[in-house]
Amino acid sequence: MSTNPFDLGNDAAYQAWREHKLAQAPRALDELVVEVGDPGRLSDAEHAAILERCRRANMALYVSQLGEREGTEIVRECGRQFGLQRLDHNRGAETDAVTALTVRSDALHSPYIPYTDRPIHWHTDGYYNRLDLQNHALLLHCVRPAARGGENALIDHELVYLLMRDADPGHIHALMQEDAMMIPRNVVDGVELRPDRTGPVFMVTADGRLHMRYTMRKRNVVWKDDPAVTAAVSWLEALLNGDSPYILRGTLQPGWGLVSNNVLHDRSGFDDADDPARKRLLYRARYYDRIAGT
Repeated sequence: MSTNPFDLGNDAAYQAWREHKLAQAPRALDELVVEVGDPGRLSDAEHAAILERCRRANMALYVSQLGEREGTEIVRECGRQFGLQRLDHNRGAETDAVTALTVRSDALHSPYIPYTDRPIHWHTDGYYNRLDLQNHALLLHCVRPAARGGENALIDHELVYLLMRDADPGHIHALMQEDAMMIPRNVVDGVELRPDRTGPVFMVTADGRLHMRYTMRKRNVVWKDDPAVTAAVSWLEALLNGDSPYILRGTLQPGWGLVSNNVLHDRSGFDDADDPARKRLLYRARYYDRIAGT
């Protein structure tokens, strides 16, 4: 019998994992915060503190002394210290594969919601990627927040699995189907940039880790026509739109960053500064790797 807690056939392994997971689950954003000098050059103690929180909750928040210093090397150097090397060079990223998230009006960026001031509904990054090239880690670094708004909500995808399995294991079974969700192809000016992509919501990786693909953006996903999938998706939407104590909310400030195993997150809409030089700016790095040691 499998010893993996994410195997629906092994309740004993699941119950042991569940007890441990709930005992250490953070209930406040402050529990994830680590104060650091420079995220690109962490001390041993700073690195250990971030790693401990990532092991506990699949994410950590650092509060650094960098202020509004710009430069994509900040996130790249931070990621390297956690074994993150394989960057996903998504369309719209800078030449080094790190994305500068700021409001843009050009034809390349403006069609995509991260480059606007509109709300972004719950999702994991790279849910539209090939199943063998999933984003297993996500780093964000804030240079400047918006003048108003731009709050993030975060929830550990392992806790989502736990809460859903407790409510109805059938929901998990439905969302583990290989054809549970289809992400429609991306076509720009008649050119197909990405074909239709079909796959599960919950996946167990070759090394036994839980990975989640999800978007609440209804125009970006077609769900399987299956009552079990419909029920599971409705349950998940109710959880994410509700007031679960496991949903943590906050707004990154200058020099702050998120280190995560691509947990579920959203972002509220925002109003930018009137001065173009003061526009909201975050750097985002997506990795095919998972944080080493988690």
